[in-house]
Amino acid sequence: MTTTHSRRDEVTEAVKRLVVRESRLSLSPADIADDEPLNGAVLRINSLGFLGMLVRLEDELDVTLPDDLFTGKVFTVVSDLVDVVLRAVEEHR
Repeated sequence: MTTTHSRRDEVTEAVKRLVVRESRLSLSPADIADDEPLNGAVLRINSLGFLGMLVRLEDELDVTLPDDLFTGKVFTVVSDLVDVVLRAVEEHR
C-alpha cells in the first residue's frame, strides 16, 4: 500500500468514525459507504455537528484545516469531506 493510500484510508476511517458518532448510530464506520449522504436517511449531520467534526478531525489527524479550504465547497456525501480533509493532511505533512 502506498503512502497516499494509507493516508486516504486514515482520513476516511476518521471521517466515517466521526459521522457515525455525530449521527448517534450504532454502526461500524466500515458500514458507511463513501457516497452516503451526510444528511440523509442514515447520517444526520447538521451545520453545528459539521463544525464540531472539523475540530475533532484536526485533533485526531494532527492537522490544521485552513478556513479557505472550505470556501466554495459543497459537502453532500462522505467522500466530499474525505477529499477536502485529505488535501489538507497532504499539504501539511
